[in-house]
Amino acid sequence: MSSPCDPEYAPAGDVGAALMVIDSRLKSIYDGKAAPGPEHQQMVEQFAASLGQVGFDALLDGACTLIYMFMSWLRAACEDHDKDVIEHVVPSLVATMRMMPKTFRPEVIPTMAGLLIAAGTDLSPNLWRAQYGRWTEAEMNPLEATAVLLAEHVNRVSGDDHDFATRLITEALSRSDQI
Repeated sequence: MSSPCDPEYAPAGDVGAALMVIDSRLKSIYDGKAAPGPEHQQMVEQFAASLGQVGFDALLDGACTLIYMFMSWLRAACEDHDKDVIEHVVPSLVATMRMMPKTFRPEVIPTMAGLLIAAGTDLSPNLWRAQYGRWTEAEMNPLEATAVLLAEHVNRVSGDDHDFATRLITEALSRSDQI
C-alpha cells in the first residue's frame, strides 16, 4: 500500500543549491572552522533572501532530498553488514544534536530525528514534515545542521573521505541528467 509520504510524490527541490550550502559548511568544518564566521552567515542569508519564497521552499525541499539520499545510501551500507540504519545512525546523530544546544534547541530535536527516521524507513522527509504544517524559522538552522551532520556521517562511513557525500550526490544528479 502506498503512503502519502512516499518519495515518488515529493518534490526534489533545488538539490544543487542545498548541496552547495551543505558542502560549504562541511568544508568549513574540515578546515577547522566549526562555527562559520559572520561573513559566511551573511552570504547564506543573502543567498536565501535572493531566492524568494518559491526558491526558498525549493531549497528546503532540496535539503530534505539530500537527507533522503544520504539515508538511502546509509541504509544500503547498513544492510550490507546486517545492521539497521535507524539503530546505527539516529542515536549518534541525536546525541550530537544534544551536544549542540545553540543549533539544536531541545524542542526541534524530535523533528530532526523524525526526518532521519522517515528517510530511514523510505519515506519522504519533506512530505513527512509537511503533515505537521509549514516549516518554522526555528527549524531552519537545525535542518541545515541535520543535513550537514548526516553528510559528515556518510563521509566517515566511507572511510573518512571528506568529499564522498558531495560526490555521491553530484554523481546521482549527473546520472539523472543523462536519463
